[in-house]
Amino acid sequence: MPGPEIKADGWVRDERVGALPRSQAETSARGAADPYLSVVIPVYNEEENLPVLYDRLNRALAAAGRTYEIILVDDGSRDGSLRILSEMQGRDPHVRVVELLRNFGQHPAVFAGFSVVRGQVIVTLDADLQNPPEEIPKLVAAIEAGNDVVGGYRKAREDSWFRRFASRIVNRLTARATGIRMRDYGCMLRAYSRPVVDAMVNAVEISTFIPALANTLAKNVIEIEVAHAPRQRGESKYSFWRLIRLNFDLMTGFSNLPLQFISWMGALIALAGIGFGLFLFVRRLIVGPEVEGVFTLFAILFAFVGVQLFCLGLLGEYVGRIYSEVRRRPRYLIRRVIEGGDR
Repeated sequence: MPGPEIKADGWVRDERVGALPRSQAETSARGAADPYLSVVIPVYNEEENLPVLYDRLNRALAAAGRTYEIILVDDGSRDGSLRILSEMQGRDPHVRVVELLRNFGQHPAVFAGFSVVRGQVIVTLDADLQNPPEEIPKLVAAIEAGNDVVGGYRKAREDSWFRRFASRIVNRLTARATGIRMRDYGCMLRAYSRPVVDAMVNAVEISTFIPALANTLAKNVIEIEVAHAPRQRGESKYSFWRLIRLNFDLMTGFSNLPLQFISWMGALIALAGIGFGLFLFVRRLIVGPEVEGVFTLFAILFAFVGVQLFCLGLLGEYVGRIYSEVRRRPRYLIRRVIEGGDR
């Protein structure tokens, strides 16, 4: 198996483990040529949106008056997205393209982008243009004001009622898990200081929810309002089941609350069972033997069995997470980074 490859930008890349971050000494020795702002965008089957995204993003970043780079992470797209990204990089030296070996998902793709950033302020953005690139200067200004993490709060969401309802649930669960209350954990338009990004890249968790992880590593976290637009092209990559999966990952990855919930539920069910047993004993003494309540007993039994199976499933989530951590498989695998004169 080939060993790690040391690129000109100082990063050590090894497809066996993804990308390894620089040491603090190497980070402090970066040259003045490194950009101030890095924008990381995960891309999966977004060929219809990419030309418009590129034009709007370039105008917004040029108007911000900061040196910048655009890191576009192709997350195993099956359409012509990678070809379009390569053409963009050929025309614009600000663009760097990270090609993953396969589809790993939105958050691993963002982590892949984090592993190669060179800027001091890092902004994440979706490729679907629902979060306008023109809002980026607001987030950068908030970071420059001394904040470590700046989250975007979608003031008027242009999504279906189901997406809004699911987001409310995720936001409440995330706030409970992290202890940091924010109105919109699901918005990908966010800004991070470089130390926070380095800390996230160095984190050893296999499965992570980036907004929640960043909030646990940062000191100053704020949220500002940003615009939101309806999706004009393509379709959302988050189905109902992927949202459910995200909720389970979130709760089992950042909190012991489900385990505590199981303990309290078990105690309450035990007390209810004892109380019901005493009730039946007293009733038998007063009324005598009877069989009319047998179906009630069956209904209660089935309810208890359902609760037990649910609790067993939650325990299985934790066991599965432990299994994934023990295997130590990488979050992502980078096939290549297209930058400079690379082709």
